[in-house]
Amino acid sequence: MAAALELGESFIGDGVNAAHINTVLGPRDGAAGTAWATALASPSAGHVPFVAVLRPSLPVKPLTLFVSKSAPIDDRHGELIWGPAQAGVAAGVADALARGSIPDEASDTHVVIAAVWVNPGADDADTVYRNNREATRRAIEAGAARLPANADVVEARQAPVNPFYTAPPLKGDPNDR
Repeated sequence: MAAALELGESFIGDGVNAAHINTVLGPRDGAAGTAWATALASPSAGHVPFVAVLRPSLPVKPLTLFVSKSAPIDDRHGELIWGPAQAGVAAGVADALARGSIPDEASDTHVVIAAVWVNPGADDADTVYRNNREATRRAIEAGAARLPANADVVEARQAPVNPFYTAPPLKGDPNDR
């Protein structure tokens, strides 16, 4: 496995139970390892990174740091972050390992950082779990494959869209602007 960082992104689902995951996979003795340790040792109010586990005392491998993109607004939101979203991230990393997107030899030499969005309005724990599991696996796979392809980026620039905004299509060649 190369020493380069693998960066991935995935958005799965819709509405309040959708999952948006960004991943960083890289060697423990490189930038990813430094960022992992620094984030773990530097929690901030409402944002406490923690090690993702498949069950208590069984962390997923490669060791994965769960970093919430949103501070819990109440106990229910916190439970969705610490419970189903965290379980989904751990299972998604294990799925990527099982499928070979993360080589076996990297399980002890690399770390994963997962930046995770759980909408404060989320209301279905099982859907949060499923979406985070799939989004994590897909983000890691995208990083391993160096996705997106440049051609996809160039094509999508004509009409960007996300869950909060759809840009109007440009008329004419955007390179003329």
